[in-house]
Amino acid sequence: MRILVIEDDQETADYIIAGLRETGHAVTSASDGREGMLIALDGDFDAMVMDRMLPRLDGLSILSAVRAAGVTTPILMLSALGKVDDRINGLRRGADDYLIKPFSFAELSARLDALLRRPPLREESAELRVGDLVIDLIAQKVWRAEQPITLQSREYRLLCHLARNAGRVITRTMLLENVWDFHFEPGTNVVETHISRLRAKVDKPFQTPLIHTVRGTGYSLHA
Repeated sequence: MRILVIEDDQETADYIIAGLRETGHAVTSASDGREGMLIALDGDFDAMVMDRMLPRLDGLSILSAVRAAGVTTPILMLSALGKVDDRINGLRRGADDYLIKPFSFAELSARLDALLRRPPLREESAELRVGDLVIDLIAQKVWRAEQPITLQSREYRLLCHLARNAGRVITRTMLLENVWDFHFEPGTNVVETHISRLRAKVDKPFQTPLIHTVRGTGYSLHA
């Protein structure tokens, strides 16, 4: 496998590179963020190992750049920042896994193996369809039974999250995290209020409801 290592600490970089080469991988390395980003965008790698704190360009900026460019290569982020919010931020910006320093090479190798076993990501369709509901992800427009539906931005984001998980039960906590970016209990009925507004636009004018309440658990969008 071809692996890109972006790490500015020479001792750590040498440790990772030696271990990867001993296990049969071909390794390309960079010691600063800008150089690493250019190699990541130009090269064809099976996986990347990337430090978060880098000179010239930090790891989070590299993540944003490569994901925006459509690069889906699995990325393992390394960092001494181990708080929950730090890990969540890294994962949300595009990392596939997050390993806290100091670490053992055995764990790094095992995590890379797990990432490499994952099937490649499929490109998301430009449309989401659930029954007669159609969401155009490029134009950010919604129709049901060929009738246009006007949504506020948060209502649209909520509907998209439900549609991407059509048929699954999505809990209130999952909605708070993925639609509102809350990682705490806000003490309000914001989810229930927006579900009610969404139902008024997506369900009530039509004969068959798509948004279903699963009592005591959450909500599900299905035809």
